[in-house]
Amino acid sequence: MFHLLVLAGVVLGGYIFLTQTLFKRSKCKGQAAMAGKTVIITGGNTGIGKATALRLASRGAKVFLACRNRDKAQDAIADIQQETGSTDVFYMQLDLASMKSVRSFAETFLKTESRLDLLINNAGLVGDGRTEDGFGIQLGVNHLGHFLLSHLLLGRLKEAGGGRVVTLSSMAHSWGHIDPEALEVDKHLGTGKYSWQFFYAYCNSKLCNVLFTHELAKRLKGSNVTCYSLHPGVVRTGLSRHCSLWQKVFIEPIARLLFLDPEAGAQTTLHCCLQEGIEPLSGRYFACCAVQESCPKARDDAVAQKLWEVSERLCGIS
Repeated sequence: MFHLLVLAGVVLGGYIFLTQTLFKRSKCKGQAAMAGKTVIITGGNTGIGKATALRLASRGAKVFLACRNRDKAQDAIADIQQETGSTDVFYMQLDLASMKSVRSFAETFLKTESRLDLLINNAGLVGDGRTEDGFGIQLGVNHLGHFLLSHLLLGRLKEAGGGRVVTLSSMAHSWGHIDPEALEVDKHLGTGKYSWQFFYAYCNSKLCNVLFTHELAKRLKGSNVTCYSLHPGVVRTGLSRHCSLWQKVFIEPIARLLFLDPEAGAQTTLHCCLQEGIEPLSGRYFACCAVQESCPKARDDAVAQKLWEVSERLCGIS
């Protein structure tokens, strides 16, 4: 009996430790007015993106769900409308795995919408394969698609005054490595048939997100637009949909017990969107609704600049 009590104490202590560290919850306290403002959320039809869209719509924002699947987007819009009463939530087709689709999305948006206040680069995936442009899928979707989209929409963000670019990264960025010169040649962030290779490429793509934000902040100095990257927490989403069945069987019980739900996972995104007074922190990395220090390689000015230049060439904008 004593040994069982000790074991129970260890398990309980471990659970409490994990919920206060790796799986810690936070709450956005930002109160910025959103009525009359326009928001784009990539991957806004599920998970963190949908939860973010719902909260911004409830505050009066006009929200565009930029995603591939029309049916899922329409279902998400119906859910958001039912919960918030908002009729200002819309679907626009966007496939981040296609440079053509990104350009078409931006062209259509700029023709039809006169303002943009928030660009939330939320979509992401873990998997293998190539985009239609020949890039590794995680390079194309998690980094280059958002890089090009941000480039094409920056002008409209500047016109609105006080615009923000919020890019979801991950604590996994600290395990990543970027060699911009090799990236330009290989056009991928890592490949292979094993899940650990997919995850390594994911870590690299998340490092790209933080480096992108670091460099973007420098290029936005003197403008009225700011930018932030963030770790949303360890969240129960569809990100691992490409994992094998046995891995899902292993992960799912842990996810149900410890992982954050999408609403909790959206809090740091909402903080970066709604918190007033964080403009001097442009380019910084956030977690648990507070600014955090990213890993040293995510603050490397030379690598950030080189990655930017390589990304421009890969996207055909230089």
